[in-house]
Amino acid sequence: EARKAARKVVIAGVPDGLLQEDVMADILTIHFQKARNNGGDVEEVEYPTRLKGVAYITFEDQKVVESVLKKDDHQLEDRRLSRHYPLRVTPYCENVFSSVTSVLNMSVFKEQFVLEELLQEIQGKSTALSFGPLQPDGHVAVQGSFPDIKLLRDFLLLKAKCLSEKDRRGESKSHQSPRRMLQDTQANRGLSSSVPDADGETQVVVLDADVYLYMKSFHPSTLQGGAGVVISAITDCDTTTLHIKSAGHGADVGQISRTREQIEDLSAKLYRALRKERIYLKESSRGEKERYQRLCGHLKARFPHVLVIEQGAHIDVIGEQAELLRFTREL
Repeated sequence: EARKAARKVVIAGVPDGLLQEDVMADILTIHFQKARNNGGDVEEVEYPTRLKGVAYITFEDQKVVESVLKKDDHQLEDRRLSRHYPLRVTPYCENVFSSVTSVLNMSVFKEQFVLEELLQEIQGKSTALSFGPLQPDGHVAVQGSFPDIKLLRDFLLLKAKCLSEKDRRGESKSHQSPRRMLQDTQANRGLSSSVPDADGETQVVVLDADVYLYMKSFHPSTLQGGAGVVISAITDCDTTTLHIKSAGHGADVGQISRTREQIEDLSAKLYRALRKERIYLKESSRGEKERYQRLCGHLKARFPHVLVIEQGAHIDVIGEQAELLRFTREL
């Protein structure tokens, strides 16, 4: 598995929904086999994936990966496509949590900023992320590594809190441009992994959604918060936002902060340790799907620390690398 990962690349920017999936996979194969694209023999194309517009390609020779990555401009072209589509090619990381998609709501800034200008500045500062178009309702899709998306979400939450506090105090900085205010906020407040509300009684933590599911299944006590603390979760695409607050007057800010820190510490450990495999069942018969489900149920008892999530068209298996490798081999 480790050797295969070294021969794999991630392709972003694949035009989604234009052609049948097998046709698009064929077009990708042709593109990455061409010598002019620094390509070579393709062993496998994984498309579609859980990420819209993303494919995984495995080459027979690891040297081809190095060659493909050296090419700066990959333009997907084929007579079956109406135009060229730029592709972004990056190395594959065994840690599947390295690539997630999130939808950000920027509408809270529309009174203080020109959203298009704010988005342009964010894009300039977050070059590792891929941004979709800004929607009329202020939502924008963002794709990239979980740590990068987490920093961006936390920064926007801090920004929203800062604006809320200014409104509450009636303060104004009308003599400063929105761009200047954005820079000041980032310099003064930094990028925290948690975002206290203005009243100090609610704190927010953003987690990878798969890490949250694993934590919920195997470390539920961490998410219970203890006496006087209530934790609510909202999952958005590949991230889960936890709101940690006092249940009435039962907990002080110190308890809430300790709960947040425990969640953050455990999340960091799990993020580094966990891996995920996806078993596609789309082409499997009903009998084969049922057989996979029975096998997973049987293996759960032997691998108690592996999380199995059945999604109908596929099965996600999450666990530490050594256990996950043994689990998938037997499956």
